[in-house]
Amino acid sequence: MARKAITSKKATSVGPYSHGIDSEGLVFLSGQTPIDSNTGKIAEGDIAAQTQQSFNNLFGVLQAAGLEPDDVQKVNVYLTDMNDFSIMNEIYQKQFSQPYPARTTIGVASLPLGAKIEIEMIARRK
Repeated sequence: MARKAITSKKATSVGPYSHGIDSEGLVFLSGQTPIDSNTGKIAEGDIAAQTQQSFNNLFGVLQAAGLEPDDVQKVNVYLTDMNDFSIMNEIYQKQFSQPYPARTTIGVASLPLGAKIEIEMIARRK
């Protein structure tokens, strides 16, 4: 089956990839850094602001796919500073209802454009 690309005006690509791919009931969302699609720049502010902007971008892609946060099954979070973990968790918790999606959080050396966070998701169609 061919890949079906999902594109959102609320997300920005900084390379040759799709915002999301729909594949046999699963929707794979590419990692989103906190790029403000209006300015094309990383959102100003601390890790809380960058986490929220990353979710705003991802939820725009979900919406373009006809999905919502409750359809998310798995989340991967990449942080350049694991000291930001608890603040990221505070923002993360407000994005989903229980039971929360499965999640992995990984500390990384750096991210594109100097972002402090990148988040990717996998969702399932009902």
